[in-house]
Amino acid sequence: MSAYNQSPGFNRPRLVTKEFLATPQSEGDGAVVRSNMLKFLDPFLMLYDFSVTPPGGFPDHPHRGFETVTYMLQGGITYQDFAGHKGTIHTGDVQWMTVGRGIVHSEMPAGEGTQRSLQLWINLSSEDKMIEPSYQELLSDDIPRAEKDGVEARVIAGESMGVKSPVYTRTPIMYLDFTLKPRAQVHQSIPESWSAFVYIIEGEGAFGLLNSQATAHHVLVLGSGDGLSLWNRSSKPLRFILAAGQPINEPVVQHGPFVMNTQAEIEQTIEDYRNCKNGFEMAKYWRSQ
Repeated sequence: MSAYNQSPGFNRPRLVTKEFLATPQSEGDGAVVRSNMLKFLDPFLMLYDFSVTPPGGFPDHPHRGFETVTYMLQGGITYQDFAGHKGTIHTGDVQWMTVGRGIVHSEMPAGEGTQRSLQLWINLSSEDKMIEPSYQELLSDDIPRAEKDGVEARVIAGESMGVKSPVYTRTPIMYLDFTLKPRAQVHQSIPESWSAFVYIIEGEGAFGLLNSQATAHHVLVLGSGDGLSLWNRSSKPLRFILAAGQPINEPVVQHGPFVMNTQAEIEQTIEDYRNCKNGFEMAKYWRSQ
């Protein structure tokens, strides 16, 4: 039975426990970012909602110790890194980057006008923090989708409405993009032990309870349970991301673009980056084009 076909009553339906608005601020080079700290929501770290207009963007910068999932909502982003990876993702495409022991890369707008994307930071367990960097790319046409009764689901990771994603995630993750037509509803199973949140891209909807309404740019942290019910009672479409993941249950120490388990590891990472060693060797000579 698909998650969609289940009755609204889960054994333990999830309710919204926290709600906060992602407010815009300047970041990078001329980019406007709505950011959300998700440190308390293991295994998630951050969610960014980027709007970038040329010549702005995100010039060369380092990372270590986690994964980034970049999902283009509008336009395109061209990326390149010091290991020779480069390319452009366009509207609806996904880049899943496992940073591992270290990467230096740039992310710049690929066209005129405003380019908009979501970027989710997912923690890695201590045993995976120093693995070699890797990429998975999913073009928009290759993202599995399901549609029924006014509900469309794009299954970037995990499973929904009987459809599974081919993406491999080191930390078990669900990442779903739902669009609900007016008066539509959906009931999505979520593994009971996983953390979960919703980010509303556009419209408004009721999440967890029929009488609760949330609007665009709000993050909704979900409590424990085995599924989420939601309704679009408005006259306009509702689009949102539902993300859930298996907690890692390890200490998190973050210093800007570096995420490790201890302060000593952070200090080692800063030293490695400054001295171009232990995964950052190519940073000594590389500059993006």
